[in-house]
Amino acid sequence: MAITRGTQSRGAAVQAVTSENYLDIQNNGWAQQYLPDLMEKEAEVFGKRTISGFLAQVGAEEAMSADQVIWSEQGRLHLSYRCAINTANVSTIDITDDIDNVNVTTTHGIRVGDLVLLSGGGQTVTARVSVAAAANATITVQPYANQHLDDLGFVDGDDDCRILVFGSEYAKGTAYLGARSNEPQFTTFTNKPIIMKDMYEVSGSDVAQVGWVEVSGEDGQNGYYWYLKAEGDTRARFTDYCEMALIEAELVAAASDIALPTDGGAGTAGTEGLFAAITARGHQSSGITGVNAATDLAEFDAMLAEFDRNGAIEENMLFVNRATALAIDDMLASMNSYGAGGTSYGVFDNSEDMALNLGFSGFRRGSYDFYKSDWKYLNDLATRGGINEVATAEAIRGVVIPAGVTSVYDQALGKNLKRPFLHVRYRASQMESRKMKTWITGSVGAATSDLDAMTVNFLTERCMVTQGANNFMLLN
Repeated sequence: MAITRGTQSRGAAVQAVTSENYLDIQNNGWAQQYLPDLMEKEAEVFGKRTISGFLAQVGAEEAMSADQVIWSEQGRLHLSYRCAINTANVSTIDITDDIDNVNVTTTHGIRVGDLVLLSGGGQTVTARVSVAAAANATITVQPYANQHLDDLGFVDGDDDCRILVFGSEYAKGTAYLGARSNEPQFTTFTNKPIIMKDMYEVSGSDVAQVGWVEVSGEDGQNGYYWYLKAEGDTRARFTDYCEMALIEAELVAAASDIALPTDGGAGTAGTEGLFAAITARGHQSSGITGVNAATDLAEFDAMLAEFDRNGAIEENMLFVNRATALAIDDMLASMNSYGAGGTSYGVFDNSEDMALNLGFSGFRRGSYDFYKSDWKYLNDLATRGGINEVATAEAIRGVVIPAGVTSVYDQALGKNLKRPFLHVRYRASQMESRKMKTWITGSVGAATSDLDAMTVNFLTERCMVTQGANNFMLLN
């Protein structure tokens, strides 16, 4: 059988088993079309077992040449802090943390002349800052309503207060009193790629099981591709591992013995997967249980409130297990028109058909569009679905991922770039790409050793980059 593959055929001129003319039947749809009897003696009783495809739907891939990827995320634009009241009859305030609970103390941005809203003791007052030293966490304010804070009922020692800068006020003919500018605040994050390997080995005698497909190109060139069903299963499993590792992996903690030379782990450091990144820097919710639609709606609205506090990305992807997907459907069914308005499907070029073809259903709540899809990884008993069934396990029922891109500072390139919130980095250079590397060793085909076998080797070196994790949410 001759099959037209394209303008450039890589098929071997003769039936020679090499890595260059291997036919991946898992990822070539035409093989299923032209070889319909390929699987007639083997039933996949567990269905289509691969779970890969999640990252292809929500992320992007980009090459990297260094041992780690470094990026910086800009902090909040406005100045808002947590503080403690220390009235002492002079209206002094101790700045403790920023609004995201990051300790700032002497690095706060409040300056003399700033107008602030101060909330504490059950009330909110407007004040002007009279003392704010750059190297001191204590500032002094002058309330507009009275002489001092204690005159307004603020209690000395109250440590549950907030202060917000909303402007400034100066008298005519006066100089600026701030004495310093507020520079943009950046937080730097890093992640390192991990190297994953696998292999499939078949003896020289069993290579007779190799199947051959003759191909022809549009320019008249002819050749042969080979395939091996069992090797294809190994490849499919390895492809899934590439995805699962970037979802589940963690960085090595200082107390771990994983990198000791005695266990062969020297030089391993782990990598920050998606779940670990959200746990460390994002949000978690235990709502949407399916027990009560009204309660689930309230829990969902609480999630929206959290999104409001963290940037309000209007389009989000919902990857959930089957039970949570049904609970969301029940919640939406209790409302009119799925939340008083259909989704715009902006992520899919405003094509509802495209969204449905990819397995997504859309709905709108408030100002947010959500695209929901069942995630096989959370359902399959042989993957996370089985772990979630353990009574004492920390079940993960879904994840909310912001769609679109965000602006980050790339330290390697020295400039701001627009990148997807979630994307994969893989090692590559001018010499080779380690995104997905395959090669053959042994005495069969490649003839690299005296081993009477053919070994198909797989390798990848990659990591996940989770930018703006404060816009992500785990459903557990």
